[in-house]
Amino acid sequence: MMELTLLFFRACLALLAMPIYLLSFLGLWKPFCRKIFFPYFMETVFEICNNNVKKHKQELFRNLPDFTGPSGELKLLEIGTGCGTNFQFYPPGCKVTCSDANPNFQQGLSRSMSKNQHIHYERFLTAAGEDLHQVPSGSMDAVVGTWVLCSVQSASKTLKEVQRVLRPGGVFYFLEHVAANPSSWKLFWQQVFYPTWKLMFDGCCLTRETWKDLEKANFSELKLQHCIMPLYWAPIKPHIIGYAVK
Repeated sequence: MMELTLLFFRACLALLAMPIYLLSFLGLWKPFCRKIFFPYFMETVFEICNNNVKKHKQELFRNLPDFTGPSGELKLLEIGTGCGTNFQFYPPGCKVTCSDANPNFQQGLSRSMSKNQHIHYERFLTAAGEDLHQVPSGSMDAVVGTWVLCSVQSASKTLKEVQRVLRPGGVFYFLEHVAANPSSWKLFWQQVFYPTWKLMFDGCCLTRETWKDLEKANFSELKLQHCIMPLYWAPIKPHIIGYAVK
C-alpha cells in the first residue's frame, strides 16, 4: 500500500513538472539547466540557504587554520565550488584551488571573489569530484565539499580522490544533506521528490546515506554529526556536518 502511495505522489509531481520532463526527453533540459537555471539557482536561492546555516559553517571551519601546512601556508581545494559561497569562511591568506564539474558559474564566482579578497585564488579547474588528476597527490592541507556529495556520480570514488590529494594529516570538511531516518515521513517525501528533484537540480540525490561512505573511507579521524538544518525545503533538512583527517 505504501509503495502504491509513493508511486501516486511521484506521478502527481511528474505531472506538475511535465514541461521539464518533456524538455529532458527532447535533450534540451540538461544544457539549459547547467548553463542558465542551475547557476542562477545556486547564486540566488543557495545564498539564502547559506545565510540560514551561517553559524553552522562558522563553527565547522573554526579550526581550519590548525591544519596549516609545514610551509606556513594553508593550501585548500574546494570541490563543487559553485558560486563560491564558502569563500567568506576561509582564513586570510588561504590559497584556494576551486573545482567544479559545471564550468558555467563564472559570473557568480567573480562576484564572490570581489567580496572576498582576503584569500588567494590559485586555480579554477573544470573537474568532477571522482577525477581530480589535475591536482597533485599530497598537495593540499584541506579539502572542502559542501552540498556536493549529493550530486557526484560516486561518493566513494570522490572520497578516494580527496584522500589522494590531501597530505598526511590533512583534513576534509563536509556539509551534506542526506536521507532521513528509515520509516519516517521525511524519508517518504524524499522518495516522492527524488526523481523530479534529481532531474531539476543537475543530478542532486535526496536519499543518499553519505555518512556510510565517510565511515568506509578509512580516514584516521572522523568527526560527524547528524542534524536538522534550518532550511525552508523539508526534503533537504536532514544533514551531516563535520570533518575527517587523513
